[in-house]
Amino acid sequence: MSRFQKLLNYLNPYKWQVAQGIFALFIVNALSVYIPLSIRTGIDTLKTSATSDYLTQLAIAIVGLTSIMWVVRMTSRILIFGVGRQVQSTMKQNIFEQILRLEPGYFAIVTVGDLINRFTSDVENIMRLVGFAVLSTANIIFAYTLTLPAMLYINVKLTLMALAVYPLMLIAVQLFSGQLRDQQVVVQESISDLSELIQEDMSGISLIKIYAQEETERKAFRKKNQELFKANLKLAESRNTIFPIIQGLASISLLVLLWQGGLAIANQEISVGGFLSLVIYAQNLIFPTALLGFTITAYQRGEVSIDRVEAILFAQPKIADAPTSLQIGTTFQGQIAAQDFSYTYPGAEKPALKQLNFTIRAGETIAIVGPIGSGKSTLANALPRLLEIPEASLFVDGYDITSLSLDDLRKAIAYVPQESFLFSTSIENNIRYGDPLASRNTVEAAAKLGQIHGEILNFPEQYDTIVGERGITLSGGQRQRTALARALLLNAPILILDDALSSVDNQTATAILQNLSQAGQKATVIFITHQLSAAATADRIFVMDKGEIVQTGTHSELLGKVGLYQWLCKQNQLEELLH
Repeated sequence: MSRFQKLLNYLNPYKWQVAQGIFALFIVNALSVYIPLSIRTGIDTLKTSATSDYLTQLAIAIVGLTSIMWVVRMTSRILIFGVGRQVQSTMKQNIFEQILRLEPGYFAIVTVGDLINRFTSDVENIMRLVGFAVLSTANIIFAYTLTLPAMLYINVKLTLMALAVYPLMLIAVQLFSGQLRDQQVVVQESISDLSELIQEDMSGISLIKIYAQEETERKAFRKKNQELFKANLKLAESRNTIFPIIQGLASISLLVLLWQGGLAIANQEISVGGFLSLVIYAQNLIFPTALLGFTITAYQRGEVSIDRVEAILFAQPKIADAPTSLQIGTTFQGQIAAQDFSYTYPGAEKPALKQLNFTIRAGETIAIVGPIGSGKSTLANALPRLLEIPEASLFVDGYDITSLSLDDLRKAIAYVPQESFLFSTSIENNIRYGDPLASRNTVEAAAKLGQIHGEILNFPEQYDTIVGERGITLSGGQRQRTALARALLLNAPILILDDALSSVDNQTATAILQNLSQAGQKATVIFITHQLSAAATADRIFVMDKGEIVQTGTHSELLGKVGLYQWLCKQNQLEELLH
């Protein structure tokens, strides 16, 4: 599909509003043709029988018509620019909804800064394309198709001489169009790079200060800012070359008309009224012709931005519901099984998980331990299908999870990842994020299970305390327990804790696990941890190494066997002694 067809698709929902705006432009241009003809008649009549009353009536009529032109022109601008704003609003909504559909892996490829730039700058460019560019293009077409016949009607020779330089304008535009488009691409990419750096530095401002790297980041920003400056400068140079050329050629046209028109009047080849009308018509064409350059710029920017935005809108989510996905509601019990489950990250040579086979009973608490990089988090991400996994490899209650609707599957799993992300809102809203209508009593009950209730009561505003961006006002342990409370509030049949208590002391972590095991409706808990004292309270322990489950059993069973778990326990004891 061509970019022009894409543009028509954007305008299609508002075609009647666009049609009304374009019709209003037609009226404006028709009046701009009629008024000079009336002036021509009035001036030529001065030689014969014009009276003061006639001239007064003519002046009043012209003032009235120009007033009507002003009103209709404003109406056309409101209608067409309004369409641009509507397209902008709809497109932002569509992009945001598409972002929510895409899998987490997509955001490892397309940076946040680039996405924000497409969401703002590129959408603005498309808004200008469907607003300003459509308005000016329609105005240019009407200006020429209506004005040119009137000029030819008055005097063919002078009209052709006045418009002789106009083909040169089109040639100049054609020569610069490709260069403008390429330079606009570079500008948009430079803006994305700069946005990404700003976003990263704002997120990691504490780290920058801890390592005293302000000067390094200053230099990095200066470099990218300079690249953007140079890209904008090149684009400005091209624009400042093409636009004066267009305006200069339009001025030459007017000079030719004045020169030759004076001779034509002297030779009685044209009346004074006819000559004045031609001058007005020529001036009326200068603005649309000069505007052609700005229209081209808007089109070039919009053309680039359409490609950048549609790269998001038409990205196919790799993780999505199957056409025949099962929707079984909330009937899960919590049994989990794996059959020869292997997973390799895209682009990696070695698999992160190798031939896993296990069954976890409903209501069982499983601790998963192992060295860093052994595949624990990969398994945790696979269960709620945050990764694109093969069919018939992971099962919940006997259902292949790839055959279940994502909504049903993820509602059955409360997942607390390694990074305890909190929104910049109150603690209460963070805890009830999964159920925004949950009562304060329900929120407090979840906080008590997460061992954070007592500390919340010590905050200035208690549950109404704003935690700041990403929960910056809380300690690491408080963020983790708040995130845990958020998961516990859902009372889901499956709870996954991916090293979610790493910033919590062993005693508190153990108390949390005991609370979970004593809960009325016991969930299936998968507890990934490096805290072996907490893992010891689990019903069973899976020991992972290099993507495989190398040992399974209770704490006492594994402690009595020579193997990785025994070695991990000795290492843990040694670390505790050193501390």
